Amino acid sequence: MANIPMDIITDLFLRLPATTLVRYRILSKPCYSLIDSPNFIESHLNQTLQSGDHLMILLRGPRLLCTVNLDSPDKVTDVEHPLKTGGLTEVFGSCNGLIGLSNSPTDIAIFNPSTRQIHRLPAESVDFPEGSTTRGYVFYGLGYDSVNDDYKVVRMVQCKGGKADELVFGFPYEIKVFSLKKNSWKRITRVIPAIQLLFYFYYHLLYRRGYGVLASNSLHWVLPRRPGLIAFNAIIRFDLNSEEFGILDFPEDLAHENIDIGVLDGCLCLMCNHEFSYVDVWIMKEYKVEGSWSKLFRVPKPKSVESFDFMRPLLYSKERDKILLEINNAKLVWFDLASKRFRTLRIKDCDSSYSAELLVSSLVLGCKGDPTEVMRRKERLAREDKIMQERNKRDDFLSKGFKLVL
Repeated sequence: MANIPMDIITDLFLRLPATTLVRYRILSKPCYSLIDSPNFIESHLNQTLQSGDHLMILLRGPRLLCTVNLDSPDKVTDVEHPLKTGGLTEVFGSCNGLIGLSNSPTDIAIFNPSTRQIHRLPAESVDFPEGSTTRGYVFYGLGYDSVNDDYKVVRMVQCKGGKADELVFGFPYEIKVFSLKKNSWKRITRVIPAIQLLFYFYYHLLYRRGYGVLASNSLHWVLPRRPGLIAFNAIIRFDLNSEEFGILDFPEDLAHENIDIGVLDGCLCLMCNHEFSYVDVWIMKEYKVEGSWSKLFRVPKPKSVESFDFMRPLLYSKERDKILLEINNAKLVWFDLASKRFRTLRIKDCDSSYSAELLVSSLVLGCKGDPTEVMRRKERLAREDKIMQERNKRDDFLSKGFKLVL
C-alpha cells in the first residue's frame, strides 16, 4: 500500500461502499486522513449518486428497521442506533445516506446507517400558541439544502387544546427548522393558512405521508381534498433555502382524485389511484413549471394482491426498462414497463409490514460522529494525556533516585 500513488488509492476508494471505507481507515495514517477529509466525503457521495452503485433499501416498520442491498436481497442488516429505546422510534426521510430518527418532538437525531454515526439535535421545546396546551400530529421532514450546503430538519407540531379545538378550519401549527451547519433551531413565523388543515385521516391511513418528500431543494406534503372544507387537492412545499412555505401547481385533472406523492429519478411524482384498480404515475420533469407535468406510466392491480390501496415507485432498474414499486406497505415488486408484468423482490426473513426508502451508501456525517461527542472525547483524551504526563514526570524523578541525609 505504501508504494501505491495516493491518487490511485483515492480513485479506488471512491468506488467502494462506505461500510468498507470505515474499516479501511485503520490501514494507515494517509488512508485515515483521506477517508475523513470533507473533500473525499463529498467526492464519494457524488460518485455514488452518479453511478447508482451501492444502493440499499431501508425497510422501516413498527418493529423493523433494516437495510437490504439492492443487488443482493439476501444481505439483510438490522440497523441498531443509539436513539433506540423501549418504545417506537420514528424514521423519517432519507437523504444522501442519512435518515431522521425521532422518539419525540424533543428527542430527534440524524443518523448514517452505513457509518453508524449519529448527530443528536439539541432538545427544542414546543412553543404552544396562546390557547393551546397539547400536541396532536407531528410532521417531519429531512432534506439537503444544496444552496447553503446544509442538512435541515423540519418539525411541524399540531397544537390542540382550549380555544384551538374550537377552530372549525383546522389547528395552529408550531413550525421550526434545524440547521446542521449552525447546530441550532429557528422558528418559522410566516405560515400559509393551508398548513392548519393538515389533520385529515389521510395521514392516519399511511404514516409515511406525514414525512416530507424531498425534491428540487424543497420538502412536499399533500393536502387532500375534504368535502365541505377543502374543495380540491393541494401540494404544500417548503423551500429549504428561503425557509418559506408555498403551494405547488399540478394538473387540474388530478385536483379531485385520490393522490399520493413521491420522487422518481430525482423528480417529484404523483400517484393517482383510480378506484383501487390501477394507478397512474405523473412526473414533474421541470420543477415549478406546471406544463412540465406528464403522465409517465400506468400500473394495473397485480393479481397477487387482494387490494391495491397504496403504490409508490422507488427507482428505475439500471437498464431503465423496469420500475421498483412498493405496494400496500408490504411488498416490493419489479414492474416491467413493456410487458406490464410483475416480479416480486423477495427479501430474506422479512414478512412483516414495512415502508421502504432508498438509501445510498455515504460517509456524510463523517466517521467521527456527533461533533459534541467528538469534543467530549477530545477533552477526555486531553485530561488523560495530562495525567499520563504528570505520572511520567513522577516516575522519571523516582527512577533517578535521591539520597537521604541522616
